[in-house]
Amino acid sequence: MEENKNWKRNFFIIAAGQTVSLIGSSVVQFALIWWLASETSSPFMMAMAGMAAFLPQILLGPFAGVWIDRLKRKYVAIGADLFIGIVAVLFAVILWYGHPPYWTAWLIIGVRAVGGVFHTPAIQSIIPQLVPADKLMKANGWSQFMQSGAFMLGPVLGAAMYAAFPLPIILITDFIGAVAASITMAVVKIPEPVHENRQIPHFIREMKEGFKIFQNDRKLMKLTIASTVSMLFYMPLSTYYPLMSSSYFHGNAWHGGIVELCYALGMMVSAALFGSLGKSDHKIRIVYLGLAGIGITCVISGLLPPSMWAWAVFAVVCLFMGGFANVYSIPYMAYMQETIPANVQGRAFSLFGSLMSLAMPAGLLLSSPVAQLYGVPVWFLISGIGILLTVAVCQEVLFGRRR
Repeated sequence: MEENKNWKRNFFIIAAGQTVSLIGSSVVQFALIWWLASETSSPFMMAMAGMAAFLPQILLGPFAGVWIDRLKRKYVAIGADLFIGIVAVLFAVILWYGHPPYWTAWLIIGVRAVGGVFHTPAIQSIIPQLVPADKLMKANGWSQFMQSGAFMLGPVLGAAMYAAFPLPIILITDFIGAVAASITMAVVKIPEPVHENRQIPHFIREMKEGFKIFQNDRKLMKLTIASTVSMLFYMPLSTYYPLMSSSYFHGNAWHGGIVELCYALGMMVSAALFGSLGKSDHKIRIVYLGLAGIGITCVISGLLPPSMWAWAVFAVVCLFMGGFANVYSIPYMAYMQETIPANVQGRAFSLFGSLMSLAMPAGLLLSSPVAQLYGVPVWFLISGIGILLTVAVCQEVLFGRRR
């Protein structure tokens, strides 16, 4: 990629728009999930909402990646963003004129997720076209710093708006954010990689090519397997966070928002560190250290008693959990962006997203009965132990040993 002298300016213009969009999406996501949690108090309902959020990526991800590698990624990102915002507006209209059954929230979450199937890998593929290779980890740190700020504001604004406004009004913020992101994306000139061809895609062959990208890099393949297993335990916890605050600690929407705020603050601090750190030659080791940190914080969360002082400890633990989440994800993404050829990154990131998303419903199928029968904290404990065991099995990668 030819280095663009204005890469910082262009990168921050796009990142700023995506941050505004993410704030709107975070507000809407928090409001929808809290609505389900407070109205139903059911782990099953929350599990189904989480399933709806990840199922489109599992089913459509590999196919979406093939198209992303053919189309202009800029247009894909804009179209997907606007699609998500319009879906939120449509659900707002439905809510305004009636009280639909709770399962309609699953439907809306799932349809919005279809836009994310195209949007996320398109953005991940755009960044290496704008940023020099040796600045990718720094840029990902900056991006995560801004996104973490959005994650911090999202739950707080979501809790405040949920207390002050009806849900249909809150849903409009998603569309406003999508328009802002689309405008900033439209004004930036984004280099396109050389596409192999423009003929009708051969999906099966090209999906196999996406898999070979991982297969040809043994370190990446091993790390991806370890990550998928770890996410099988960890990803369902995002669905159960509201229940920890509302049902286990007997808090309200503000308690749920503060927990989300602490998690995002931890992400923000660690992202700022990566933004100042820059390049590192030990990305794989750092990823495993991040996974180990996540496992430890999950174990601590699962051992807390159901009292308000323990909720305060839980909030602090979530601060560290969010920090370790970025220690895991930022170098992982930078490694993929540095090593995977630009013209196949759509397929690679879509396949990666599908694997991570597959972990969510599989994890929910395992965790939902456990959480329903024994309580959400038990799954936190099981998750931490499972992640730590996964890291231990892969310790030869963590400590740089080779078989």
